Amino acid sequence: MRIVFVHPNYHSGGAEIAGNWPPAWVAYLAGSLRTAGFDDIHFIDAMTNHIGADELRAQLIALAPDVVGTTAITPAIYEAEAVLQIAAEAVPGAVRVLGGIHGTFMFRQVLSEAPWVDVIVRGEGEEIMVALAEAIRDGRWPADRRRIKGLAFKEGDEIVATQAASTVKNLDGITPDWSVLDWGKYLYTPLGVRVAIPNMARGCPFTCSFCSQWKFWRDYRVRDPKKVVDEIADLVSNHGVGFFILADEEPTINKKKFVEFCQELIDRGLPDRVKWGINTRVTDIYRDRDLLKFYRKAGLVHVSLGTEAAAQMKLDLFNKETTVAQNKEAIRLLREADIFTEAQFIVGLDNETAETLEETFQMAWDWQPDLANWSMYTPWPFTPLFQEIKDQVEVFDFSKYNFVTPIMKPAALTRGELLDGVMKNYRRFYMRKALFHYPWRGTGFRRRYLLGCLKAFLKAGFQRTFYDLGKAGYWGPQTKKTVDFHFDGTRGLAEAQVADWEAAAERSRKHKERQEAVRAQMKERAKDRAAVPDLTPMACGGGRAQMQEPAE
Repeated sequence: MRIVFVHPNYHSGGAEIAGNWPPAWVAYLAGSLRTAGFDDIHFIDAMTNHIGADELRAQLIALAPDVVGTTAITPAIYEAEAVLQIAAEAVPGAVRVLGGIHGTFMFRQVLSEAPWVDVIVRGEGEEIMVALAEAIRDGRWPADRRRIKGLAFKEGDEIVATQAASTVKNLDGITPDWSVLDWGKYLYTPLGVRVAIPNMARGCPFTCSFCSQWKFWRDYRVRDPKKVVDEIADLVSNHGVGFFILADEEPTINKKKFVEFCQELIDRGLPDRVKWGINTRVTDIYRDRDLLKFYRKAGLVHVSLGTEAAAQMKLDLFNKETTVAQNKEAIRLLREADIFTEAQFIVGLDNETAETLEETFQMAWDWQPDLANWSMYTPWPFTPLFQEIKDQVEVFDFSKYNFVTPIMKPAALTRGELLDGVMKNYRRFYMRKALFHYPWRGTGFRRRYLLGCLKAFLKAGFQRTFYDLGKAGYWGPQTKKTVDFHFDGTRGLAEAQVADWEAAAERSRKHKERQEAVRAQMKERAKDRAAVPDLTPMACGGGRAQMQEPAE
């Protein structure tokens, strides 16, 4: 049985400025399928290779697969749907599968707008995909589809979601097949080396209201650090990787495991061959302040911090549980340990003004991170914060939910003015860094890395791909009133998706009512017990305890 995976051809002016990122999802799925006995697996990276519809159609016809699978984060969903629509035309006998976070939570929306999608894999895909592939191979598809956990599909006019599958408990049992990727295509621009995105853990114990990762992975699980280093050693030795970023939401949560991971890298001499970066929380950096130089010795050179917002009120809204003072201190500690810092700011909430945008710039310059990013607030449609503010959401063109397009319109700014304010912050920050910091501070690796980052920004700027400026028609402050984000106004929420949300909200409301009723009942009973005198006969000495029967 032949399986073809396709990474959709979606582009935005965000993370791509740092290079071409290898789609790790296909390596983990391919590895699990090969372990289960499926050897005829192919991969088409339409994104990295900029493969259009005609070329994709031709490749699918040539491969003649039995299964075509793709994945999608929210902004890539329409491209992923288009992949499967092309598959329906080119290889109509193939089963068309969609996975990823958007389909997991928005399966009613997807199946309503893209009926050619045969089945959606909800949640972690490794075990579910194997069960699905086995059913197709054994001729049990579609007859057994209601018996396979973690699926969603249409059956007539009914949208069916089978019982949720459990999370993958044995992460160490997954052996990704990195050979399925064409490694010469995946380069990290600042260093000019091959880049990988392995993961050490899945899940997150925190519940930031704007994030969906904790909902997708559900429970927090950590791999054996030695197994992770085995994987990294393979990537370095067999695929020429010179830089990696741990895909974890926060790899430092489990301090003991992270320290073991770093020590294992050192013991194998890998820091001389590969450098790496992470995203993590400010509080973990402060907690590990005495270990930061040890982390640097292990090859950690880049830490991206979710400092998020200038005003503490915004941090509270996001449930970020950090303070402005902690953010500044974390950056100072990392700088002292010779680890590059990247501060992430979220802008574009309802209360954003020209003054608050200026505050974020002044704060970034005061803190002196090596890099700073201003990301547009993007309300993922399956997060708690989206449910709270959905009445304010005007744009349902999910292709624009990419952190560089202002989905939300602040009360005091137009979207063009918001974009212009963000670009003003970028211009000032990196112009000052380029003139007074990057060329003069540090030598060797530090200087090369910072100049490489600057090169990546300048390249994206000149090509007009940074922040999708070319698509929006932004050329400077003089164009802030004429920018066009090309929102597709025909896009809307499917009735089935809205009905599902409303039903979930009603279930949540009734659950809270029941909880409150039980609490009130318990309080009343406690009052009643306190009001009734205890008439148990008193024993000699004044106690009311009964004598215990002797043990036999």
